Amino acid sequence: MKLLYGLLVFGIVAIVANFLGWNPLIIFVTSGLAMIPLAGLMGEATEALATHTGPRLGGLLNATLGNAAELIITIVAIREGVVNPAIRDQLLELVRASLTGSILGNILLVLGFSILLGGLKNGVQRFDRSHAGINSTMLMLAVAALVIPSIFGHSIDLVNHQAVEYLSLGVAGVMIGLYLLALIYQFRNPATATLQDHGLKDRKLKAPHWSVPLSLAVLLLATASIAWMSEILVGSVEHVVSQIGISEFFLGIIIIPIIGNVAEHLVAVRVARKNQMELSLAISVGSSLQIALFVAPLLVFVSLLMGNPLTLIFNQFELIALMAAVLIGGLVSLDGESNWLEGAMLLAIYLIIALAFFWLPT
Repeated sequence: MKLLYGLLVFGIVAIVANFLGWNPLIIFVTSGLAMIPLAGLMGEATEALATHTGPRLGGLLNATLGNAAELIITIVAIREGVVNPAIRDQLLELVRASLTGSILGNILLVLGFSILLGGLKNGVQRFDRSHAGINSTMLMLAVAALVIPSIFGHSIDLVNHQAVEYLSLGVAGVMIGLYLLALIYQFRNPATATLQDHGLKDRKLKAPHWSVPLSLAVLLLATASIAWMSEILVGSVEHVVSQIGISEFFLGIIIIPIIGNVAEHLVAVRVARKNQMELSLAISVGSSLQIALFVAPLLVFVSLLMGNPLTLIFNQFELIALMAAVLIGGLVSLDGESNWLEGAMLLAIYLIIALAFFWLPT
Protein backbone atom coordinates (compact mmCIF):
# COMPACT_ATOMS: atom_id res chain seq x y z
CA MET A 1 0.00 0.00 0.00
CA LYS A 2 2.86 2.36 0.80
CA LEU A 3 4.04 2.11 -2.82
CA LEU A 4 0.70 3.58 -3.93
CA TYR A 5 1.35 6.79 -2.01
CA GLY A 6 3.82 7.77 -4.70
CA LEU A 7 0.78 8.33 -6.93
CA LEU A 8 -0.15 11.37 -4.81
CA VAL A 9 2.17 13.43 -7.03
CA PHE A 10 -0.39 13.02 -9.81
CA GLY A 11 -2.81 15.09 -7.72
CA ILE A 12 -0.54 18.12 -8.15
CA VAL A 13 -0.21 17.38 -11.86
CA ALA A 14 -4.02 17.11 -12.19
CA ILE A 15 -4.56 20.46 -10.44
CA VAL A 16 -1.97 22.19 -12.64
CA ALA A 17 -3.30 20.52 -15.80
CA ASN A 18 -6.87 21.53 -14.99
CA PHE A 19 -5.84 25.11 -14.19
CA LEU A 20 -3.79 25.49 -17.38
CA GLY A 21 -6.36 23.73 -19.59
CA TRP A 22 -4.20 20.81 -20.72
CA ASN A 23 -5.49 17.86 -22.74
CA PRO A 24 -8.61 16.43 -21.01
CA LEU A 25 -7.18 12.91 -21.27
CA ILE A 26 -4.15 13.96 -19.19
CA ILE A 27 -6.47 15.58 -16.65
CA PHE A 28 -8.65 12.45 -16.44
CA VAL A 29 -5.71 10.04 -16.06
CA THR A 30 -3.79 12.09 -13.48
CA SER A 31 -6.84 12.85 -11.33
CA GLY A 32 -7.85 9.18 -11.45
CA LEU A 33 -4.36 8.03 -10.42
CA ALA A 34 -4.32 10.56 -7.57
CA MET A 35 -7.58 9.16 -6.17
CA ILE A 36 -6.10 5.67 -5.72
CA PRO A 37 -3.81 6.58 -2.78
CA LEU A 38 -6.41 9.03 -1.42
CA ALA A 39 -8.96 6.20 -1.24
CA GLY A 40 -6.30 4.11 0.47
CA LEU A 41 -5.69 6.88 3.03
CA MET A 42 -9.42 7.07 3.70
CA GLY A 43 -9.46 3.30 4.29
CA GLU A 44 -6.46 3.43 6.62
CA ALA A 45 -7.99 6.29 8.62
CA THR A 46 -11.20 4.27 8.97
CA GLU A 47 -9.24 1.21 10.13
CA ALA A 48 -7.24 3.35 12.58
CA LEU A 49 -10.52 4.65 14.03
CA ALA A 50 -11.82 1.07 14.24
CA THR A 51 -8.92 0.10 16.51
CA HIS A 52 -10.24 2.63 19.08
CA THR A 53 -13.92 1.70 18.87
CA GLY A 54 -13.95 -2.07 19.35
CA PRO A 55 -14.98 -4.80 16.90
CA ARG A 56 -18.73 -4.08 16.65
CA LEU A 57 -18.55 -0.33 16.06
CA GLY A 58 -15.36 -0.83 14.06
CA GLY A 59 -17.14 -3.27 11.79
CA LEU A 60 -19.98 -0.78 11.34
CA LEU A 61 -17.45 1.95 10.43
CA ASN A 62 -15.81 -0.28 7.84
CA ALA A 63 -19.20 -1.30 6.46
CA THR A 64 -20.41 2.31 6.26
CA LEU A 65 -17.25 3.91 4.84
CA GLY A 66 -16.04 0.98 2.76
CA ASN A 67 -17.17 2.54 -0.51
CA ALA A 68 -17.02 6.20 0.53
CA ALA A 69 -14.57 7.17 -2.23
CA GLU A 70 -16.85 5.93 -4.96
CA LEU A 71 -19.88 7.49 -3.28
CA ILE A 72 -18.12 10.86 -3.42
CA ILE A 73 -17.30 10.43 -7.12
CA THR A 74 -20.92 9.65 -8.00
CA ILE A 75 -22.32 12.53 -5.90
CA VAL A 76 -19.94 14.93 -7.66
CA ALA A 77 -21.12 13.58 -11.02
CA ILE A 78 -24.76 14.14 -10.04
CA ARG A 79 -24.00 17.68 -8.92
CA GLU A 80 -22.12 18.39 -12.15
CA GLY A 81 -25.27 17.38 -14.02
CA VAL A 82 -27.17 20.10 -12.15
CA VAL A 83 -24.55 22.71 -13.06
CA ASN A 84 -24.26 21.56 -16.68
CA PRO A 85 -27.68 20.30 -17.91
CA ALA A 86 -26.30 19.63 -21.39
CA ILE A 87 -24.46 16.53 -20.13
CA ARG A 88 -26.84 15.62 -17.31
CA ASP A 89 -28.11 12.42 -18.95
CA GLN A 90 -24.56 11.36 -19.81
CA LEU A 91 -23.39 11.83 -16.23
CA LEU A 92 -26.39 9.97 -14.80
CA GLU A 93 -25.53 7.07 -17.12
CA LEU A 94 -21.97 7.28 -15.79
CA VAL A 95 -23.27 7.06 -12.20
CA ARG A 96 -25.43 4.03 -12.94
CA ALA A 97 -22.55 2.41 -14.83
CA SER A 98 -20.18 2.95 -11.89
CA LEU A 99 -22.67 1.26 -9.56
CA THR A 100 -22.90 -1.68 -11.94
CA GLY A 101 -19.12 -1.74 -12.33
CA SER A 102 -18.52 -1.81 -8.58
CA ILE A 103 -20.71 -4.88 -8.17
CA LEU A 104 -19.11 -6.59 -11.18
CA GLY A 105 -15.59 -5.64 -10.09
CA ASN A 106 -16.00 -7.05 -6.59
CA ILE A 107 -17.66 -10.30 -7.67
CA LEU A 108 -15.55 -11.06 -10.73
CA LEU A 109 -12.28 -9.09 -10.56
CA VAL A 110 -11.52 -8.97 -6.82
CA LEU A 111 -12.95 -12.38 -5.96
CA GLY A 112 -11.39 -13.81 -9.11
CA PHE A 113 -7.89 -12.57 -8.23
CA SER A 114 -8.35 -13.65 -4.60
CA ILE A 115 -9.36 -17.20 -5.53
CA LEU A 116 -6.71 -17.45 -8.26
CA LEU A 117 -3.74 -16.24 -6.19
CA GLY A 118 -4.96 -17.88 -2.99
CA GLY A 119 -5.45 -21.17 -4.81
CA LEU A 120 -2.05 -21.06 -6.50
CA LYS A 121 -0.38 -20.60 -3.11
CA ASN A 122 -2.57 -22.74 -0.83
CA GLY A 123 -4.33 -25.22 -3.12
CA VAL A 124 -8.01 -25.87 -2.46
CA GLN A 125 -9.35 -23.30 0.04
CA ARG A 126 -12.43 -23.87 2.17
CA PHE A 127 -14.94 -21.53 3.77
CA ASP A 128 -18.27 -21.69 5.60
CA ARG A 129 -20.96 -22.68 3.09
CA SER A 130 -23.84 -21.29 5.15
CA HIS A 131 -22.28 -17.83 5.50
CA ALA A 132 -21.34 -17.76 1.81
CA GLY A 133 -24.84 -18.95 0.93
CA ILE A 134 -26.50 -16.12 2.88
CA ASN A 135 -24.29 -13.54 1.17
CA SER A 136 -24.96 -15.04 -2.26
CA THR A 137 -28.72 -15.05 -1.64
CA MET A 138 -28.59 -11.45 -0.43
CA LEU A 139 -26.62 -10.47 -3.52
CA MET A 140 -29.12 -12.16 -5.83
CA LEU A 141 -31.95 -10.38 -4.03
CA ALA A 142 -30.11 -7.05 -4.29
CA VAL A 143 -29.59 -7.47 -8.02
CA ALA A 144 -33.24 -8.49 -8.41
CA ALA A 145 -34.16 -5.21 -6.67
CA LEU A 146 -32.17 -3.38 -9.36
CA VAL A 147 -33.53 -5.48 -12.21
CA ILE A 148 -37.25 -5.19 -11.37
CA PRO A 149 -37.58 -1.37 -11.61
CA SER A 150 -35.45 -1.46 -14.77
CA ILE A 151 -37.80 -3.92 -16.47
CA PHE A 152 -41.05 -2.33 -15.29
CA GLY A 153 -39.73 1.22 -15.54
CA HIS A 154 -39.41 1.24 -19.33
CA SER A 155 -43.11 0.43 -19.73
CA ILE A 156 -44.22 2.76 -16.94
CA ASP A 157 -42.18 5.61 -18.43
CA LEU A 158 -44.25 5.49 -21.62
CA VAL A 159 -47.30 6.56 -19.62
CA ASN A 160 -46.02 8.47 -16.60
CA HIS A 161 -42.37 9.48 -16.19
CA GLN A 162 -42.95 10.76 -12.66
CA ALA A 163 -44.18 7.32 -11.62
CA VAL A 164 -40.73 5.94 -12.51
CA GLU A 165 -39.17 8.27 -9.95
CA TYR A 166 -41.72 7.15 -7.34
CA LEU A 167 -40.91 3.52 -8.15
CA SER A 168 -37.18 4.15 -7.72
CA LEU A 169 -37.75 5.94 -4.40
CA GLY A 170 -39.91 3.10 -3.10
CA VAL A 171 -37.43 0.42 -4.12
CA ALA A 172 -34.55 2.46 -2.67
CA GLY A 173 -36.33 2.72 0.69
CA VAL A 174 -36.92 -1.03 0.82
CA MET A 175 -33.27 -1.73 -0.09
CA ILE A 176 -31.91 0.53 2.67
CA GLY A 177 -34.24 -1.16 5.15
CA LEU A 178 -32.95 -4.57 4.07
CA TYR A 179 -29.36 -3.35 4.40
CA LEU A 180 -30.02 -2.27 7.99
CA LEU A 181 -31.60 -5.66 8.76
CA ALA A 182 -28.54 -7.39 7.27
CA LEU A 183 -26.23 -5.35 9.53
CA ILE A 184 -28.32 -6.26 12.59
CA TYR A 185 -28.22 -9.94 11.63
CA GLN A 186 -24.45 -9.89 11.11
CA PHE A 187 -23.77 -8.30 14.49
CA ARG A 188 -26.11 -10.69 16.32
CA ASN A 189 -25.04 -13.86 14.50
CA PRO A 190 -22.10 -15.56 16.32
CA ALA A 191 -20.47 -16.91 13.15
CA THR A 192 -20.43 -13.63 11.24
CA ALA A 193 -19.51 -11.67 14.37
CA THR A 194 -16.50 -13.95 14.90
CA LEU A 195 -15.48 -13.49 11.28
CA GLN A 196 -15.70 -9.70 11.66
CA ASP A 197 -13.61 -9.88 14.83
CA HIS A 198 -10.91 -11.89 13.04
CA GLY A 199 -11.03 -9.46 10.12
CA LEU A 200 -10.61 -6.44 12.37
CA LYS A 201 -7.81 -8.14 14.31
CA ASP A 202 -6.01 -8.82 11.04
CA ARG A 203 -6.51 -5.22 9.92
CA LYS A 204 -5.39 -3.88 13.31
CA LEU A 205 -1.99 -5.42 12.71
CA LYS A 206 -1.74 -3.51 9.43
CA ALA A 207 -3.59 -0.32 10.44
CA PRO A 208 -1.50 2.73 11.38
CA HIS A 209 -1.36 3.50 15.11
CA TRP A 210 -2.98 6.91 14.88
CA SER A 211 -4.82 8.77 17.63
CA VAL A 212 -8.52 9.50 17.18
CA PRO A 213 -7.95 13.21 16.34
CA LEU A 214 -5.26 12.34 13.80
CA SER A 215 -7.44 9.62 12.25
CA LEU A 216 -10.36 12.03 11.93
CA ALA A 217 -8.09 14.71 10.45
CA VAL A 218 -6.70 12.30 7.84
CA LEU A 219 -10.22 11.05 7.06
CA LEU A 220 -11.55 14.59 6.52
CA LEU A 221 -8.52 15.65 4.48
CA ALA A 222 -8.69 12.54 2.28
CA THR A 223 -12.45 13.04 1.80
CA ALA A 224 -11.99 16.68 0.77
CA SER A 225 -9.13 15.76 -1.58
CA ILE A 226 -11.15 12.98 -3.21
CA ALA A 227 -14.04 15.43 -3.72
CA TRP A 228 -11.63 17.88 -5.38
CA MET A 229 -10.09 15.21 -7.61
CA SER A 230 -13.60 13.93 -8.42
CA GLU A 231 -14.65 17.37 -9.67
CA ILE A 232 -11.59 17.51 -11.92
CA LEU A 233 -12.15 13.96 -13.19
CA VAL A 234 -15.89 14.37 -13.82
CA GLY A 235 -15.28 17.68 -15.59
CA SER A 236 -13.08 15.92 -18.15
CA VAL A 237 -15.39 12.96 -18.82
CA GLU A 238 -17.33 14.54 -21.71
CA HIS A 239 -14.13 15.46 -23.58
CA VAL A 240 -12.51 12.06 -22.90
CA VAL A 241 -15.57 10.22 -24.26
CA SER A 242 -15.55 12.31 -27.46
CA GLN A 243 -11.75 12.33 -27.81
CA ILE A 244 -11.06 8.60 -27.36
CA GLY A 245 -14.40 7.34 -28.64
CA ILE A 246 -15.10 4.98 -25.74
CA SER A 247 -18.47 5.06 -24.03
CA GLU A 248 -19.30 6.43 -20.62
CA PHE A 249 -20.37 2.86 -19.82
CA PHE A 250 -16.77 1.63 -20.09
CA LEU A 251 -15.52 4.51 -17.94
CA GLY A 252 -18.17 3.85 -15.31
CA ILE A 253 -18.15 0.05 -15.34
CA ILE A 254 -14.39 -0.57 -15.59
CA ILE A 255 -12.26 2.51 -14.86
CA ILE A 256 -14.00 4.38 -12.01
CA PRO A 257 -14.69 1.32 -9.77
CA ILE A 258 -11.03 0.29 -10.02
CA ILE A 259 -9.91 3.82 -9.10
CA GLY A 260 -12.17 3.98 -6.05
CA ASN A 261 -11.59 0.47 -4.71
CA VAL A 262 -7.93 -0.47 -5.37
CA ALA A 263 -6.98 -0.36 -1.67
CA GLU A 264 -9.87 -2.62 -0.65
CA HIS A 265 -9.10 -4.96 -3.56
CA LEU A 266 -5.53 -5.40 -2.30
CA VAL A 267 -6.79 -6.29 1.19
CA ALA A 268 -9.08 -9.03 -0.16
CA VAL A 269 -6.28 -10.57 -2.25
CA ARG A 270 -3.79 -10.35 0.62
CA VAL A 271 -5.98 -12.25 3.11
CA ALA A 272 -6.78 -14.88 0.44
CA ARG A 273 -3.06 -15.55 0.03
CA LYS A 274 -2.93 -15.98 3.83
CA ASN A 275 -5.46 -18.79 3.38
CA GLN A 276 -8.26 -16.71 4.95
CA MET A 277 -10.63 -17.26 2.06
CA GLU A 278 -13.75 -16.72 4.12
CA LEU A 279 -12.61 -13.24 5.13
CA SER A 280 -11.64 -12.45 1.53
CA LEU A 281 -15.07 -13.59 0.37
CA ALA A 282 -16.73 -11.44 3.04
CA ILE A 283 -14.78 -8.36 1.88
CA SER A 284 -15.53 -8.74 -1.85
CA VAL A 285 -19.15 -9.87 -1.61
CA GLY A 286 -19.81 -7.53 1.33
CA SER A 287 -18.61 -4.57 -0.71
CA SER A 288 -20.95 -5.55 -3.56
CA LEU A 289 -23.85 -5.81 -1.12
CA GLN A 290 -23.06 -2.38 0.27
CA ILE A 291 -23.07 -0.86 -3.22
CA ALA A 292 -26.35 -2.53 -4.20
CA LEU A 293 -28.27 -2.15 -0.93
CA PHE A 294 -26.88 1.09 0.48
CA VAL A 295 -24.91 3.27 -1.96
CA ALA A 296 -27.28 2.92 -4.93
CA PRO A 297 -30.51 3.65 -2.98
CA LEU A 298 -28.78 6.43 -1.01
CA LEU A 299 -27.86 8.12 -4.29
CA VAL A 300 -31.52 8.01 -5.34
CA PHE A 301 -32.47 10.16 -2.33
CA VAL A 302 -29.37 12.39 -2.53
CA SER A 303 -29.94 13.08 -6.23
CA LEU A 304 -33.57 14.06 -5.53
CA LEU A 305 -32.42 16.58 -2.91
CA MET A 306 -29.86 17.97 -5.39
CA GLY A 307 -32.54 18.48 -8.06
CA ASN A 308 -31.14 15.88 -10.46
CA PRO A 309 -33.18 12.70 -9.79
CA LEU A 310 -31.41 9.39 -10.40
CA THR A 311 -33.71 6.50 -11.23
CA LEU A 312 -32.83 2.82 -10.82
CA ILE A 313 -33.40 2.17 -14.52
CA PHE A 314 -30.40 0.30 -15.92
CA ASN A 315 -30.00 -0.66 -19.57
CA GLN A 316 -30.17 -4.23 -20.84
CA PHE A 317 -26.38 -4.57 -21.17
CA GLU A 318 -25.83 -3.72 -17.51
CA LEU A 319 -28.63 -6.04 -16.39
CA ILE A 320 -27.25 -8.99 -18.38
CA ALA A 321 -23.76 -8.43 -16.98
CA LEU A 322 -25.08 -8.16 -13.41
CA MET A 323 -27.20 -11.30 -13.60
CA ALA A 324 -24.35 -13.30 -15.16
CA ALA A 325 -21.85 -12.15 -12.52
CA VAL A 326 -24.14 -12.90 -9.57
CA LEU A 327 -25.09 -16.31 -10.96
CA ILE A 328 -21.47 -17.34 -11.56
CA GLY A 329 -20.29 -15.92 -8.23
CA GLY A 330 -23.04 -17.85 -6.45
CA LEU A 331 -22.10 -21.11 -8.17
CA VAL A 332 -18.44 -20.68 -7.21
CA SER A 333 -19.31 -20.33 -3.50
CA LEU A 334 -22.01 -23.02 -3.50
CA ASP A 335 -19.78 -25.96 -2.46
CA GLY A 336 -17.85 -24.17 0.30
CA GLU A 337 -14.47 -24.49 -1.38
CA SER A 338 -12.50 -22.81 -4.16
CA ASN A 339 -9.51 -23.49 -6.40
CA TRP A 340 -7.36 -21.40 -8.72
CA LEU A 341 -9.26 -22.53 -11.83
CA GLU A 342 -12.50 -21.02 -10.50
CA GLY A 343 -10.65 -17.76 -9.98
CA ALA A 344 -9.45 -17.86 -13.58
CA MET A 345 -13.05 -18.41 -14.70
CA LEU A 346 -14.26 -15.32 -12.85
CA LEU A 347 -11.46 -13.22 -14.34
CA ALA A 348 -12.25 -14.56 -17.83
CA ILE A 349 -15.89 -13.46 -17.53
CA TYR A 350 -14.78 -10.02 -16.29
CA LEU A 351 -12.43 -9.66 -19.27
CA ILE A 352 -15.22 -10.63 -21.69
CA ILE A 353 -17.58 -8.06 -20.13
CA ALA A 354 -14.85 -5.39 -20.23
CA LEU A 355 -14.21 -6.05 -23.94
CA ALA A 356 -17.95 -5.88 -24.69
CA PHE A 357 -18.37 -2.51 -22.96
CA PHE A 358 -15.16 -1.18 -24.52
CA TRP A 359 -16.59 -1.68 -28.02
CA LEU A 360 -20.07 -0.49 -27.05
CA PRO A 361 -20.78 2.70 -29.05
CA THR A 362 -21.01 6.01 -27.18
